Parts: sequence; structure tokens; C-alpha cells
Amino acid sequence: MKKGFYFLLIIIIILILISCEKGEKDMQNNYILHKDITVTIFWVGEDASEENGYITNTPSAWDEKWTEHYGGIDDPDNRNGYYPAGFIPKENPFYFALPYNDFDENGNRKKEAYEIIPWAKEKKWGNLESMCKNRWIKIIKGDKVAYAQWEDVGPFNEDDKEYVFGNSKPKNTINNYAGLDVSPAVRDYLNLKDIDKIDWQFVDEKDVPDGPWKEIITTSQIYWE
Repeated sequence: MKKGFYFLLIIIIILILISCEKGEKDMQNNYILHKDITVTIFWVGEDASEENGYITNTPSAWDEKWTEHYGGIDDPDNRNGYYPAGFIPKENPFYFALPYNDFDENGNRKKEAYEIIPWAKEKKWGNLESMCKNRWIKIIKGDKVAYAQWEDVGPFNEDDKEYVFGNSKPKNTINNYAGLDVSPAVRDYLNLKDIDKIDWQFVDEKDVPDGPWKEIITTSQIYWE
């Protein structure tokens, strides 16, 4: 009888320890986990077409010479591993777009940015330094997790702060309410379809693990001529 009691007690203690460990891991990332979000594919140098709402991706929201600075077109069909065939990119091939820009159409930082962006107060930002560009997220598809850097704004929206930094679903209704664009490298790593479902969450750079997403890290900032 005593053996059974002690065995049960040991099991309970183990379960408590596992639960505590999981709780600590959850507390390490205070950012909202966005679940069941529709993801679509885009790429540096993508021409404007009906499929992307006639929005060219030759420049990005923050870089008027995005394709040039990347090193060329990030062709989604002709690949060499996670790189485009024909050249090694100058910037991270693991990139994404979310529908928020901390700068307005006149090139001025939105006053709201300091209040709604969780990391806004972590440092003093330069006049042409985006709080959003180059930030990291983790993207979860089943049992696979990829990491990527924020390099453009979209899909189909640029001021959906309630979704990007809150608990709301995306305002966009196109492509099954798409709320995230990811690069061909992310697509290939997670085996995504052209329109798919994922979970995503912001993550601090110090918490990004080693992987193909850290072979080339983008550090460039805003480039407007």
C-alpha cells in the first residue's frame, strides 16, 4: 500500500514540475500568439498582378530599391535550397509582411507607434529607423517552426494595428482573410501551400534559435530617395 502511495506521489510531483517548466517557457514570450491565420506567398521583385492586387514588390514599404539591395528577384519557382537560383541574396531570404507600417504616407512616424508597438520604448529610434522593419516572428505549421524578419507591409492593408499588435482577426478579406505574407524560403521550410493556415508570434532577436534564417540577417534600414 505504501509503495503505491509513494509511486503516486512521485508521479504527481513529476507532473507539477513539468507544468511549472511549461509555464516558465510560456512566460518567456509575452507577445500574443495569433492562431489560425491565413498565410500567402510573396517575394522580392514580384510584379504587380491581379493575384496581388496590382501591388508591385520591386520596392518595399521601407526600401525603394528593395530588389536591388536584396540582390535580384527572389524567384519562387527557381530555387537553390532556400536561396533563389543564380545568386546568394544580400539580405535574409526568410522574410515576411504584416499589415502595419509605423510610418505614414508622408514619411512621418505615426504618433500611435510609441503606444501600440510592444518594443517601442526599448531604445531611442532614429528619424528614419523603423520600429517594425527587421523584427522577428516565429511561424508555426503543425510540428514545424520557422523564423523570419519583417521586411514589407501587407497583405492588402497597412494600418491593421488591432490585428498585428492585438487580438483581432485581420481586416483584410481577400484570399480567405489573409493576414501574413511569407517568402519562398519560409514556404519551402514549412511546406506551405499558396494559401494556407499557420500560427505566428513576435519573438525577440535574442530568442531566435540557429537555423537557415540566421545564415544572412537583414540589418538595413529605411531607404527612400
